[in-house]
Amino acid sequence: MLSDADRPRYYRSASRLTVAAHLFGLLSVVLLLIWLLHYREGLNYYSGNAYRVFNIHPFLMVFGLIFFSGEAMMAYKTVVATRDAQKFVHMFLHLIAFTLGVVGICAAFKFHNMEQLEDMNSFHSWIGIGTISLFALQWLVGFFTYMIGGASTTTRLRMMPWHITGGRAILFMAICTALTGLMQKATFLQLKHEREARLVNFTAVSILLFGIFVDLSVSLAHYV
Repeated sequence: MLSDADRPRYYRSASRLTVAAHLFGLLSVVLLLIWLLHYREGLNYYSGNAYRVFNIHPFLMVFGLIFFSGEAMMAYKTVVATRDAQKFVHMFLHLIAFTLGVVGICAAFKFHNMEQLEDMNSFHSWIGIGTISLFALQWLVGFFTYMIGGASTTTRLRMMPWHITGGRAILFMAICTALTGLMQKATFLQLKHEREARLVNFTAVSILLFGIFVDLSVSLAHYV
């Protein structure tokens, strides 16, 4: 194992990338909450107000699917722990992300039913369903391949590059879905307040930067 002195210089500074990822992830969640609570009437899945129900959707897709997915990727790659502990946390955080993502999608469908709107009629919705479907497939393949030991060592080694690349691709698919969703919502609402429009823009930028720094972190960060 290489000592700190023997590692390339960027390895020793990679923790800054991870910190930046955490900060942009939290910032995106905070900005999204400010938008939904201050400008968009709040969040309530069981409300009779359809828009409060809908607001659960963007919140859980960002806080659930995107934020927890990024944290799961960084937990496996950058946290000092045993390999089994890293795999368990990685799997568990992704399971939380998927569960919250499914609830968020249910909120969108519930909103459509309440407003008598057609489902799956936008590019945003197509990307979203594709993303959550691939996410579920990725999680199941990873669970049976790496967690329960059902695959041979050769199979695990062959699958690893596909698993890593697939996870990174799915994260950016989720981010693309979130950004198109914010754009679609802002266009539909025809935001009249400059502050609200800027808030939505900064939220979108924070989500994108979170994904970029997560990707950089898992590519460069080494702590052991």
